[in-house]
Amino acid sequence: MKRLFDIFASAIGLILLSPVILIVAFLIRRKLGSPVLFRQVRPGIHGKPFDMIKFRTMRDAIDDQGNPLPDAERMTPFGSFLRSSSLDELPELWNVFKGDMSLVGPRPLLMQYLPLYSAEQYRRHEVKPGVTGWAQVNGRNSLEWDEKFKLDIWYVDNRSFILDLRILLATVKKVLIRDGISHENNATMEAFKGSQDK
Repeated sequence: MKRLFDIFASAIGLILLSPVILIVAFLIRRKLGSPVLFRQVRPGIHGKPFDMIKFRTMRDAIDDQGNPLPDAERMTPFGSFLRSSSLDELPELWNVFKGDMSLVGPRPLLMQYLPLYSAEQYRRHEVKPGVTGWAQVNGRNSLEWDEKFKLDIWYVDNRSFILDLRILLATVKKVLIRDGISHENNATMEAFKGSQDK
């Protein structure tokens, strides 16, 4: 039932939101240049890699050694708007339609985090990653890593179709009030450096 709902809802979303997607793509191309889409390999269910797609929100800016500048220096006001409004997440509906992701589940993090998890934290990969999730509607990037992982595992243990609907409705509210977009003192979430419970 969850997969059928994902297919139906993502297809309807892609169709209904296609004018918004096209406008955002045009504005990104004009303000940030190309590529319009940001692609990155992320771990899916059981840690299996997949290509996640989002709208680009940062400019290409490097230091004298060719290394990317910190996120805060590459983020533009337009990119911040895309993130705070969650418009940058719209292309992930294609990942949901393909089956790489679900509408609801733990957010897909970085591949380099996989060996850093404790056995309990790794359980977040027992389900497909989601566009939104229990942690996102209970603090999002304002949470500390341990809090976020506990919420992810709670979802894994208590997931249901009704809970997914509750999370989706709560996500709409969170997006409208733009709550929990950034972590304190960081433009984006601070990098995960490993579990203390390994």
